[in-house]
Amino acid sequence: MKILVVNCGSSSLKYQLLNMDDETLLAKGLCERIGIDGRLKHERGAEEFISDVPMPDHTAAIKVMLDALLSKEHGVIANINEIVAVGHRVVHGGEFFSDSVLINDAVEKALEDCSDMAPLHNPPNLLGIRASKKNLPGVPQVGVFDTAFHQTMPKKAYMYALPHKLYDTYKIRKYGFHGTSHKYVSMKAAEMLGRPYNKLKIITCHLGNGASICAIENGRSVDTSMGFTPLEGLVMGTRTGDIDAAIVPYLMEKEKLTAPQVIDMFNKKSGLLGLSGVSNDFRDIFQAKQDGNEQADEALEIYYYRVASYIGRYAAAMNGVDAVVFTAGLGENSSLLREKVCAYLGYLGVKIDSEKNSKRGKSMDFSADGATVRSMMVMTNEELVIARDTKDIVSKL
Repeated sequence: MKILVVNCGSSSLKYQLLNMDDETLLAKGLCERIGIDGRLKHERGAEEFISDVPMPDHTAAIKVMLDALLSKEHGVIANINEIVAVGHRVVHGGEFFSDSVLINDAVEKALEDCSDMAPLHNPPNLLGIRASKKNLPGVPQVGVFDTAFHQTMPKKAYMYALPHKLYDTYKIRKYGFHGTSHKYVSMKAAEMLGRPYNKLKIITCHLGNGASICAIENGRSVDTSMGFTPLEGLVMGTRTGDIDAAIVPYLMEKEKLTAPQVIDMFNKKSGLLGLSGVSNDFRDIFQAKQDGNEQADEALEIYYYRVASYIGRYAAAMNGVDAVVFTAGLGENSSLLREKVCAYLGYLGVKIDSEKNSKRGKSMDFSADGATVRSMMVMTNEELVIARDTKDIVSKL
């Protein structure tokens, strides 16, 4: 069973084609600069193919992707009918969806209704869904939601201390994101530990340009750092994370900014970029620190501290923790970040082996002898989670 996974942004489209009989990756790629000019990066095993191809819209981008998968030179399928279903990453499902679903007109309408809560993400996700339907008529389309895994959070974790009528009317509450990643790495960690998933307390740290932490107790998300939107929580690449809400009207008055301008600042000009004045890329900031840039050094220390603080908060929420798991771009590739964060966690029973922690490219337990809480790095695979959910749904049709 071959399943296509699509992750659609406003001007880009990531894809993977997987054979779900043995969960092997057949090909993956990226269509970028959609609506500008268009570029395809397509990978089949170790082979990479790059081509400038006109992509005036997402429908054209899907066609370019399918042509690459069918190509005699670079493709992996002989006929389009080999694709039995398409799984779509959808960022915000609101309270409508607590699990992945087969997409129909009612689902599309619900995704439109959620767009106010994820204006940077849901509209492009919908474009990808509609473009896929146009290019692959009759092929089942499945929506897999970043928010779904967190629908098990109790009210005490997801409610904000606002007038209750705002929740009743607008469903303003914490939703959480990166759910497919948190789900995958926590299940993988349990497997690596050789312990039942439903009997563990795990804190997963998805640390990339966007970042979130999740408390997972007995296989269920019980709290997470992102909130109503992906802006809440940790310091991120360009996002503020947690701030005092009164800063919004203060900046509007002092800087003569509109609300959209403030939100744009919080989403695109803050975080590590704003703190360091250098970049949103951890590597650039670390190099600036090495060159004596004190502001870059400060930015890194704030980042480590915020991550460690959330881990402590969630250990308290679950009354204990069995494993702290790092994943995503920074979490997987920066041994320094893992070391700095874990240095705060000795009181929990975290103790790391520096030699093990220095390894890259493979999921691992880098705990030292005597540690009572495991420190782990698990390479995430959100696309595989999407493909698995898609397979489960279409197998029942």
